[in-house]
Amino acid sequence: MTEIQIPAGRAVLSGNLTIPENAMALVLFAHGSGSSRHSPRNQFVARTLNRAGLGTLPFDLLTPEEESLDIYTREHRFNIGLLAERLVHTTKWARQQEETRDLRIGYFGSSTGGAAALVAAAELPQDVGAVVSRGGRPDLAGDALPKVQAPTLLIVGGNDNIVIELNEMARDQTRCEVKLEIVPGATHLFEEPDALERVAKLASDWFVDHLGARSAQP
Repeated sequence: MTEIQIPAGRAVLSGNLTIPENAMALVLFAHGSGSSRHSPRNQFVARTLNRAGLGTLPFDLLTPEEESLDIYTREHRFNIGLLAERLVHTTKWARQQEETRDLRIGYFGSSTGGAAALVAAAELPQDVGAVVSRGGRPDLAGDALPKVQAPTLLIVGGNDNIVIELNEMARDQTRCEVKLEIVPGATHLFEEPDALERVAKLASDWFVDHLGARSAQP
């Protein structure tokens, strides 16, 4: 893993880049409300993707200053336009780096990051090959939903009833390949036994199928 700094307009974002040997794709992580690249849930998923031969780039969508302000005001975490813009900047950055420029790109979004991933994917249809949303709010992507071309997997906990409804509404507005996977017995954060493992396996399989990767290592 390499710690990196990503220029994004006036902001500089911190990220953790991991590229397994012979990787064919890179998954950018868009975290959700009040989270960061240090999210233990996203780190767990990232390790599963790495074992499947997928590169990963969890990064902070907000600067430390913005994050500190957001703790009190919550003004940034639901600013889908800002979060998507940061994801677009990071995608373009990856396209310019020697280590990552030839890798296919996927997005893994959580909570409001799921909406940001879909908005960014709609803006960069030639660059984004697959999207996975974990406990996401794809409904917040609004008018971008019908424009998304990347195959999209929506993963929701079986006990997360309101979010299930919001994901069903979003699914019905998309025109791309889209699948809704409900993890039985799981709540919003997938903290139940084996729930996060199921999320990681679903995400890994989706990215491997749509982006291509080497076989998982034992």
